Amino acid sequence: MCDPKETRGQGWRGWQALPQPAASIPDGPWLDLSHPLNAAMPRVPVFPAPVFRRLKCMPADPLNVTEFSMVVHIGTHIDAPCHFFMDGPALDAIPLPRLHGPGVVWKLDGLRPDSLIGVPQLEAARPLLRPGDILALDTGWSLLAGSDAYEDHPSLAPEAAEWLVAQGVKLLACDIPTPDMPVHRRPLGFDWPVHKRLLRDGVLICEHLRGQGALAGRRAEFMFNALNIEGSDGSPVRAVARAIRD
Repeated sequence: MCDPKETRGQGWRGWQALPQPAASIPDGPWLDLSHPLNAAMPRVPVFPAPVFRRLKCMPADPLNVTEFSMVVHIGTHIDAPCHFFMDGPALDAIPLPRLHGPGVVWKLDGLRPDSLIGVPQLEAARPLLRPGDILALDTGWSLLAGSDAYEDHPSLAPEAAEWLVAQGVKLLACDIPTPDMPVHRRPLGFDWPVHKRLLRDGVLICEHLRGQGALAGRRAEFMFNALNIEGSDGSPVRAVARAIRD
């Protein structure tokens, strides 16, 4: 169990104010942006593989019943602020408006393995961000899920995370295992600077997204349908989005 008396993990600064979203018109069908929950879903190698098994199975039994066990930070999932801040809210305390709303999908071309995404690349992306937007990054890396190359993903520079907070982004969704440096490149004492910079001001993080390329360069409406897990630092999500126009 976590020790609530421990001073490590303090620094949650609260939710940033959200403007009232502008009215928009749906401009396409809902798209599923999630990896299915199964034994092969993408995960950081330090986490154990999920386990799925049938407790009851037809026709031998009168019904089918499935049991599963998994870390909440594998597959398409969302991080709660308490993932890194003990004084931050857990999953069940995240206000619903933080999990849905309008935003943009940015395609970032030409990224190389282990490369850094900096502020200039984000400033050049279109359409322009609006305060309170959800931002989904399309790096193309989700196509490599399940391969060793998936672990050589690009990541955000810490100053890029700072820039996103300044723009008023409320949720960052990315098609890579983590917006921080890949696990195999982390030096001794690595301290997750991107996660901490985003989560301390209430910018939620969704990892292992897929399929958002169909909406690249568009404004979109998103829903990140997380499980209401009491006290949890994260949850698998069924992420969906559709194109919108103002």
